[in-house]
Amino acid sequence: MADTAGRTVIGTRRRRSVSAAVDAFGGPQTGTRHPLVAAAMVLPMAILLTITFGGWDAVVTQASSVAGMLGR
Repeated sequence: MADTAGRTVIGTRRRRSVSAAVDAFGGPQTGTRHPLVAAAMVLPMAILLTITFGGWDAVVTQASSVAGMLGR
């Protein structure tokens, strides 16, 4: 038989430390976020990354491909 007792103790300690870290930072938020709030949170960073790395052409290409698949 394999020695699993040591791994079990380590796994338990790891889960406890992760739980403690989550509790220290306020824990996960429950509930849902309105889609416009989520978009307002994501769009500024997306725009910054697009400008920084020059990926605007890729964004336009992907958007037009998605629009073509949707039939618009």
